[in-house]
Amino acid sequence: MPASTPARRRLLLCLGLAGLLGAPGGALAQASAAPAAAGAAAAVQGVAVAIGGALRNENEAVWRQLVQLSGGPGTTWVVLGTASESPQSSADNAARQLRQRGAVVHTLPVSPLLKERPVAEAVRDPALIAQVRAARGVFFTGGSQDRIVASLLPGGQASPLLQAIWELYRAGGVVAGTSAGAAIMSATMFVDAPDVVGVLKGQLREGHEFGRGLGFVGPALLVDQHFLKRGRIGRLLPLMQRTGYMLGLGVEEDSAAAVRGTQVEMLGGQAVLVDLAEARSDAAAGAFNLQGARVSLLDAGDRLDLATRRFTPVAHKARGQVYDPAAPGYKPYNTLQPFDVDWLANGVLATRMGQLIDASYTEVRGLSFDPRGGAGGAGGAGEARAALGFEWRLYKAPGSIGWTSPEGGDEDYSVHRLGLDVHPVRMAQPLHTPWAPVPAR
Repeated sequence: MPASTPARRRLLLCLGLAGLLGAPGGALAQASAAPAAAGAAAAVQGVAVAIGGALRNENEAVWRQLVQLSGGPGTTWVVLGTASESPQSSADNAARQLRQRGAVVHTLPVSPLLKERPVAEAVRDPALIAQVRAARGVFFTGGSQDRIVASLLPGGQASPLLQAIWELYRAGGVVAGTSAGAAIMSATMFVDAPDVVGVLKGQLREGHEFGRGLGFVGPALLVDQHFLKRGRIGRLLPLMQRTGYMLGLGVEEDSAAAVRGTQVEMLGGQAVLVDLAEARSDAAAGAFNLQGARVSLLDAGDRLDLATRRFTPVAHKARGQVYDPAAPGYKPYNTLQPFDVDWLANGVLATRMGQLIDASYTEVRGLSFDPRGGAGGAGGAGEARAALGFEWRLYKAPGSIGWTSPEGGDEDYSVHRLGLDVHPVRMAQPLHTPWAPVPAR
């Protein structure tokens, strides 16, 4: 069986050998995974922390745990504002937050926007490299993820500064990043913020909508950010299907997921784990489609093992209310089945996942489409593309289970292994017409 087949990839992942696989997605992803492969060969001990963007300064849980993961107060961090339009001020703010939690922090002037110091020189500066080697944590700010990759991995070759970051990471240090800094965590990343419906319709070009990342989470996991706020499930699934990823992690804003080997732990907020190990699609459908995906909603303190798919809810939920549709005592609360005309709207996915696991109905559905018709034009393929929309079906599948508890100060749900299907549909053109003729004036 070829090593690139889903069954082979899933087998190796379950055996904890995902790091030995070539990265999904062809030559580009394989090249971008080169530093990751080197890290795997040297038995990475570190923690990669993907922060979904918009991290509040007052998010004590996340900032404090970053410092704790690196060894606690007194440990040294370096901050790179490389991605930002204002690299120094962005780096200064992140440094201030880490210092307030007890870290010793240095900001590194590495950015193509800092004219006084060419970035090609900065990434080879022995003084900056020495600061990284003396640190226990690296923090990447938000902005344009492509700036980070172009600066640290020019032409696909790891710069001396990136090599030093990998040395820190392999030795047990922390590599964290928010927004753009989270995007670079996987070997393949979205380059910018393409229109989500456009990606669903097929606008997904290597070197444009997606490209190489730095691969800190290894070759088997694809990371995305601003996930629930911006409905990015609609772009993660097509990219996973295109590049062969079985696992995707979408981290919400003001949320952080720590990845150590095959273990994912939520430091705060929410994230969605997408599993395509059992998914399939119909090539004859003529548009993106997917059946049998599995999605899990992780809340603060939850843990999930990527190799075994074992979900461990935070302690107060484990002793709280359990929602198991297959259990004799299952008594769900929700009875009014919703239908969403914009499945990709802010927070819809997480809301429906929580409602469904605590519902008497077995599925919820919704649509995603461009109400303006999108790109197209009269006649032919353009007109068909303008009418293209997608129906989403979220449903209880074998093994679906959820938890909640008021002990944590809220009643957010943790949910594991709901089913998700996506089908292309033809939207009416125009979407609506006047109820009655408009009177002449």
